[in-house]
This record gives sequence, C-alpha cells and structure tokens, in this order.
Amino acid sequence: MARLSDRMVGLGTARSEIREAFAFAQARAAIVGPENVDDFSIGNPSVPAPDSVADAIRQLVDEVDPVALHGYTPAQGAPDVRQTLADQLNACYGTSYTGDNLYLTVGAAAALCCCLSAMGCQGDEFITFAPYFPEYKVFVESAGGKLVAVPADIEDFQIDFAAFEAALNPNTKAVLINTPNNPTGVVYSQATIQKLAQVLEEKSREYGHTIYLISDEPYREIVYAQEPLPWVPSYYANTLVCYSYSKSLSLPGQRIGYVLVPSEVEDFGLVYAAIAGAGRALGYVCAPTLFQLVAAKCAGQTADISIYKRNRDILLDALREMGYTCAQPDGAFYLFPRTLEPDAKAFCERAKKYDLVLVPGDSFGCPGHVRISYCVPTEQIQRALVKFKKLAEEYGL
Repeated sequence: MARLSDRMVGLGTARSEIREAFAFAQARAAIVGPENVDDFSIGNPSVPAPDSVADAIRQLVDEVDPVALHGYTPAQGAPDVRQTLADQLNACYGTSYTGDNLYLTVGAAAALCCCLSAMGCQGDEFITFAPYFPEYKVFVESAGGKLVAVPADIEDFQIDFAAFEAALNPNTKAVLINTPNNPTGVVYSQATIQKLAQVLEEKSREYGHTIYLISDEPYREIVYAQEPLPWVPSYYANTLVCYSYSKSLSLPGQRIGYVLVPSEVEDFGLVYAAIAGAGRALGYVCAPTLFQLVAAKCAGQTADISIYKRNRDILLDALREMGYTCAQPDGAFYLFPRTLEPDAKAFCERAKKYDLVLVPGDSFGCPGHVRISYCVPTEQIQRALVKFKKLAEEYGL
C-alpha cells in the first residue's frame, strides 16, 4: 500500500461543486445535445480575447528569437515586461510603481499562493468574507494558516463590520478580499474600503504587528457602474494586489498574472523576498514567457466587456421580474440570487430537471443562494429564461 499524504489524497478526491456541476452539464450535453443544456456552472469566458492578443502572438512568433521566446525569464518575470505593466498601472491610478514592485505569476491562483505562503506561520489566521471562492481555504491551509470566514450580509454583500471586528484577534495575519466578487458580482464601495482600512490600521496598532490586506482582483476591469473602482493600495498602505489576465483578456488557460507589492508596504524588501521565496518553494520557476510578452503588448486592453453587461441586464431584470431576490452585481460575471427554498442543493437538483445547471452557494460559505455564471453566449441566457420561469412556478411564484 502506498504511503501518501492523507491531506493531498483528500484534496484530490474531494468534491468540487463547481466542477461537479460542470461535469453533469457535459454528460447531459452528450445525451440530449449541447443546445438543450443551459450550463451556468463555471467562470470560463465565452467572450473571445481581443484581436490584439492573436496579433501579438503572431508578431512575437515571427520576430522574437525562439530561444528567448520559449526560454526561461528571471523568476520574478522579464524586467521590461514588469516595467511595462507597472507603467500601465501608473497611468490608471496615478501611482509611481516600477518593475521591482511586480512579481509575475502563473495566474491569480499562484499569486495568492505566493502571498499566503510568504506570510503564513503556524497559528496564523487569514480572514475573508463570505461568500468567497472555495479554493481560498485550500490555499490558506496549504500555507499553514487557518481561514476564518466572516458571515455574509446578504442584503448587499458589503462587509458586516461588527462581525469582522469580532473575528479579528492577535493571530490575524492578513485579510483577503475579492472585489468585484466571485460569486456575487458585488463591488465594494469606497466607503467600505475606507472603513476596512481604518479598522486594519487601528487593529495593527493595537496588536503591535501589521495586518496585511490581500486584494484578489481578477475581475478588476469587469465593472458596470459609473463610479471608478477603488484602488485599494491608495486606502491602505500594507496591501498586496493579486491579479490575472484570465478574465480581462479572456485567457484563463494561459495562466499569466502577478503580485503587486507597493513600496509603501512595511518591510517592502523582506515581503517581496518572501513572495519570491514562496514562488521558488512552490516550484513555479517563472510565469510563461510567451504570455508575459503578450501581457505587456496588450497592457490596458480588455475583451468586449459590454457583452457581459448585456447578459447581466437581461438575466437580472428577468429573474427579479419572476420573483427571485438578487443583490445588485456591478462587476464580474456572476449573479448570486437567493434560492426559492432554504436548501440550495435541493434547489439545484430541481433545476436539473430542466437541464438548467447552477452551483449551490454552500461551498462559497453562503447557503440559501446559488451562483449563476453568465459569461455565456447571450442566446443561451435568452433561451434559459423560460426554464428559470418554470422553476419559479414550481415554488408558487
């Protein structure tokens, strides 16, 4: 009998409700045809990457020496790429970052793992806010920490500060936020970010050590409200930003992102070194060279975000008219309505009768809700409305 890590075997065999729903949709599509299955399970962008991505790839393949194009870069990323990305951030936010503030990663997941592994010591706690991306728990525990989830304020999904302050304690190492949020689509307001920064500053002084803020921002550009998205490091100096081009450029499979460590972070040099050390220990070596260069050439560009807004408007308006309750999603490409019975899993099972595939909110830390990923073709949303209506009618709406 092989001697293996029980924890890793557990992770490898554990159910992922998102992947399980996706697998069900794929199996049903093979039986009844994909045009008859409305799969809202997974956040895989259906909007194609902008033409500039393909243009950049062709140019790089034609013009860059293959050894350089496919070879290693420094572990933190190519210096000219990092400087280009820093310049783009500076143009957006009026900052003065350099390439030395950036550590390029294999997507936002690797960025988060690098930050958490850099910080995590035995007994440390990392606070996040429900609902949250389920992998946060895996990432935090793999770094030796404990994830503490603050219960959701289900009216608007802004932070419940009374519950947050009750969760804070001297073992708190960092707070992890995700705005625009997966799974709610909610964007934290400027007032929420200001209050969060104030609380963290006060508690850092009280406990005698820095409480870091990790801002997970793969949906940063996918926002629909007129107000600008708060740039979190402008409100709280000890912020690390984790970013990915998976959603903004529709490149989820290419795995390219970064950690931004602002110079204002306390002990900047040690924090950056710890992140680099975590990347080394985790075996990341360097982010994919080709897509480092693509990211630099396409910095500041996005896929066609207007398609997501159209999808949101069609689906949100229709669901509310049918009687569903849903907080206002001003970003990302998810809705998180309340289910029409307390048991979200039972609700999702009932939806499957119509080949309508949804993900229960339990694994996101928020029972009684369901995630709908609307990064799908608009015609699928229009086709699925009759199914949502029939489902609502089963509950007397």
